[in-house]
Amino acid sequence: MLPTLAQIHEAQTVLYRYMPPTPQYSWPLLNQRLGTEAWIKHENHTPVGAFKLRGALVYVDWLKRTQPELTGIVAATRGNHGQGVAMAARLMSLHAIIVVPHGNSKEKNRAMLGQGAELIEYGHDFQESLEFARTLATERGFGMIDSFHDRLVMGTATYALEFFQAAPSLDCIYVPIGLGSSICGVSAVRNALGLNTEIVGVVASGSPSYFLSFAQRKVVEAPSQTLIADGLACRLPNAQAMEAIWDNVARIVEVTDAQIAAAMRVYYEDTHNLAEGAAGAALAAALKEIEEHNGRRIGMVLTGGNVDREAYIDVLSELL
Repeated sequence: MLPTLAQIHEAQTVLYRYMPPTPQYSWPLLNQRLGTEAWIKHENHTPVGAFKLRGALVYVDWLKRTQPELTGIVAATRGNHGQGVAMAARLMSLHAIIVVPHGNSKEKNRAMLGQGAELIEYGHDFQESLEFARTLATERGFGMIDSFHDRLVMGTATYALEFFQAAPSLDCIYVPIGLGSSICGVSAVRNALGLNTEIVGVVASGSPSYFLSFAQRKVVEAPSQTLIADGLACRLPNAQAMEAIWDNVARIVEVTDAQIAAAMRVYYEDTHNLAEGAAGAALAAALKEIEEHNGRRIGMVLTGGNVDREAYIDVLSELL
């Protein structure tokens, strides 16, 4: 079940001890490009540069309160979830072990180490890292911070509540889908506030598992081969997330790595904001559907700005 408004307010009381709300802006050049009024939720402005900190703080706080004997936690990640978990652990005096796949972002790895986490490289993709992390948590007697959990949804829902309450009424909102906590949080707030906003999910065409699952009304595993949007790289969708997506999301749009890279350049040119690959996906979808806006006010979630320097140079140089 999606969190209630009362539960989201409860999550806010935890969250705002450690970070302020993030801003939402409408950028004139971006509006001109899209041919409509667009509002951007800037989750690249959190203390870890991505929305994942919200869920991590709420989740770790809950674990600490319900399991006071706990001394450590384990999580698997491609980067932003791990940064959030590492920071939450540091703030709450817990040891954090973060498992990442081989070849993970060097700069995201550095950021997790900088938060004091123990970093372990294991597996060729996120799914293998996740399975190893669960085994490790059991062996160490640590708490496992799953990558989809109702406390994560409560945390991510706080950005949606800020967005819907601060921006003018939105006809449509584009939300990237990694494992699903973000779009489930948006759905929870839309429903709790009784709004008619259309929710559109966005995935990388190189990681189509959620697109295929949505279309076929069953969980479909698919290879994840996106080279630019590691935050959207999911081979096996979460069944609980899919139930909420089937019930609440109007459609899912696929965008290519080239379209994501183009959107990252647009964010820089029109707003001078840094967007990582997953964060460029929502704008890429809005640009792909530009003929369908027809004056409708749209929202987009800029989920994070944690892109490696070399990768971003390639994006700006139009090599990606």
